[in-house]
Amino acid sequence: MPEQTARPNKPFENWISDEAREHYRTARKEMREGIKSLLPPEYREHHDKARKEMLLAWRSMIDDALSDMEKHSKKPR
Repeated sequence: MPEQTARPNKPFENWISDEAREHYRTARKEMREGIKSLLPPEYREHHDKARKEMLLAWRSMIDDALSDMEKHSKKPR
């Protein structure tokens, strides 16, 4: 029986060799580069701006939630 050293988020860690994982990483990187070359530069610029806006929206929601928590914690119980 193999040792239970695999982390929960990597269930096949003991079954897949490091060499196979490295090939997978390289293939994934090359695939992304190939797809990028098919898209116009304007797409990438638009994608980056949209991603930034989504992250700013998340930050704003988190800031609001933290502010609400602070308001509620200051109220006497």
